[in-house]
Amino acid sequence: MNLVESLRAHRLLAIVRGKDPAAALRTVTTLAEEGIAAAEVSLTTADALTVIRRARAALGPDAPVGAGTVRTTEDAERAVDAGASYLVTPAVVEGLAGVGVPVLMGALTPSEIERALALGAAAIKLFPASLGGPEYLSALRAPFPEVPFVPVGGVDAAAARDHLDRGATAVGVGSPLIGDAADGGDLGRLSARAAQFRAAIAQETV
Repeated sequence: MNLVESLRAHRLLAIVRGKDPAAALRTVTTLAEEGIAAAEVSLTTADALTVIRRARAALGPDAPVGAGTVRTTEDAERAVDAGASYLVTPAVVEGLAGVGVPVLMGALTPSEIERALALGAAAIKLFPASLGGPEYLSALRAPFPEVPFVPVGGVDAAAARDHLDRGATAVGVGSPLIGDAADGGDLGRLSARAAQFRAAIAQETV
């Protein structure tokens, strides 16, 4: 898959992390039904590889379902075997260039960003985005105007819109969107939060 094109198309990457594998799977499929198709299943999720495998089977071969919290080559290989079409790391991780799928690599400082790009990152997960906020993204875009940035960490609906307005390719959202759904929480509330985020993402800059 072309990760950057997918991120530009979807603008929102849902980060699913939970203690209940069945609930995590229901969360991914419910989000897809609500128009949030791009989902990252964190490898810290209970039985994460099975969740990825079943999500892939349920949503089809072209669904943008990836694996998150990838910290080693072994993590990456297992996730790809389970059907992940892209990988997301929390930090700069070496040894992922040969895994066969694109990588959204975590970085925060300019030096980390340069290192991640040198290692073949398709895009940069700006993490934790809450540390510098949208203003920090604006500052980074001056020396890195062509780099696809995906702010992650503490991004609610308002911050999501602000980051996009300042040039983010997409935003990654975990608990403000997922809530307790991946632990067995109410899927109706998940759908309501999904609608809120979709509305924020769809707003045009004034």
